[in-house]
Amino acid sequence: MLPGRLWERLGADTEQLRALLDVKLKLDDRRPAGFGRQRSTKNAKHRYAIFFGMFVSFATGIIYIFPLVLIEDPLSGLWLFYTMFLFLLSLTLISDFSTILIDTRDKYIVLPQPVSDRTFLLSRILHIFIYLFRMVLPMSLPAWATISALYGWKAALLFPIPLLLLVFTALFVVMGVYLLLLRLSSPGKFKEWLSYFQIGFSIIVFGAYYLVPRAMDVAALKYYNVGLHAWTRFTPSFWLSAIYSWIMPLKAAMMLPMFVIPAIVLPLVLIWLTVRYLAPQFGNRIVLLDAVEVQAGSSSNIRSKGNIATIRLAESLATRLNRRPEAQAGFLMAWLQTGRSRSFKMKVYPMFAYVPIYFVYLMMQSRRPLHEVWEQLPHTGKHIILLYMSCIVMLQALAHVNISDQYKASWIYWASPIHSPGAIMAGSFKVIWIKFFFPFFILISMFILALWGLRAGPDLLLALVNVTLFAVFIARFIYRRFPFSQLEQTTKSGSKFLKSMLGMLIPSTLGIAHYLASDMLWLKLIFLALSSILLWLVWDSYATTNWDTISPSE
Repeated sequence: MLPGRLWERLGADTEQLRALLDVKLKLDDRRPAGFGRQRSTKNAKHRYAIFFGMFVSFATGIIYIFPLVLIEDPLSGLWLFYTMFLFLLSLTLISDFSTILIDTRDKYIVLPQPVSDRTFLLSRILHIFIYLFRMVLPMSLPAWATISALYGWKAALLFPIPLLLLVFTALFVVMGVYLLLLRLSSPGKFKEWLSYFQIGFSIIVFGAYYLVPRAMDVAALKYYNVGLHAWTRFTPSFWLSAIYSWIMPLKAAMMLPMFVIPAIVLPLVLIWLTVRYLAPQFGNRIVLLDAVEVQAGSSSNIRSKGNIATIRLAESLATRLNRRPEAQAGFLMAWLQTGRSRSFKMKVYPMFAYVPIYFVYLMMQSRRPLHEVWEQLPHTGKHIILLYMSCIVMLQALAHVNISDQYKASWIYWASPIHSPGAIMAGSFKVIWIKFFFPFFILISMFILALWGLRAGPDLLLALVNVTLFAVFIARFIYRRFPFSQLEQTTKSGSKFLKSMLGMLIPSTLGIAHYLASDMLWLKLIFLALSSILLWLVWDSYATTNWDTISPSE
């Protein structure tokens, strides 16, 4: 609240702004920790979670000092450092803090009061800025110390200025794009675009994290010169790096002081444009977003949007693939909810890209040229690794098909005259297998057949049975719950550790056994028969689950 005069000039009420921020920060301290909620201390403040997050940010910041140490040219090292930092902040805003900007939970208290749209929006932007400060400050400490050691005390004193400008630039670029889309598009389309944009961005980051370091030549990076590329002078990270021309000579480019002007002016222009032109009617658009979410549960609204074909397909498959009405109900509910739940899509859809990216990463481990690895690939047994990696999609979908923010609606399961709750779970499992895993497995199989030939056919069939066996085993002993009936925070850290260990141990054991039998067809056939029998037994136990083995929702 120090620049109070600035907030007033932007049209905000400073007293209301202070009150809103005060309440938001208090609620942040009372929010349960992300690693699990302690039911015995409902009113406790989880302040240690904030410090734990700051420690993680500090550890992450150590990674970003490598450009400063490896690259000889100071301007090039600073440019790459600020590029990586700006990229991370943009990702954080897109993936985590967009929910704060479009949060609708405070509309019943704030919006009926005489609070202007500019005050309302500015409170959310500053709230996000405080979140970023908690992350950016510890993350920047390693780079701060490195720059101080390399370039002296003047650079240490100057370091906070470009860092603050970088935070403002990332904040208002992302928020400006969000608010512009919110004004130009319908609320329903906005949330849909936002979900797929976040999914795509997370895939890009995952691929860059695993593949870019392997493709990068460290020896060539040492002599990298950003001044040789004219396009870099139009990037915000170059402007921020040019600020250091005030205290030390940077010979990689000429006329560097000119580039300091956009580094300072851009954040100020962005905040003015965002609050002045994008803030009007922001509160009304937030209410419309909430109205769309409420209407999403209405069947009449869904049918009016042209989703009749989807519902008919789900009803047809539910009838044909399930005999019991309970299983048909579980199938239909899981099919429709997995298509509507934004949270489920965010957690599951990126996995379809993570598997091939990680497989390419494993191929690059040999340090040989990629074209040589590709030529030798058909003569190896690495297709078995790719087949069993497909279980990641299945496991992720099973882990989140039971989770919902509206978990209290699961009272309908206990209120209905259901004799076999396992039938509902079996119907939900079939949705995960048919809708997500099997099409993905078919694509992987087509790739393997094109590269390894028909001799890989028995491996495909054996891997399909083994991965399904593994998924049913996990569903039977760990995820034996009704679809969309649990709150995510009720999962304890110990159970998460057990799930992670089983998630790595079981498919690894099945894959190793499969790999050892890769040259013996008769052994594969015996393995296939045994896995099929075990799959039938575990599935029968899972589908006949009774009420005694089910714990109700919170």
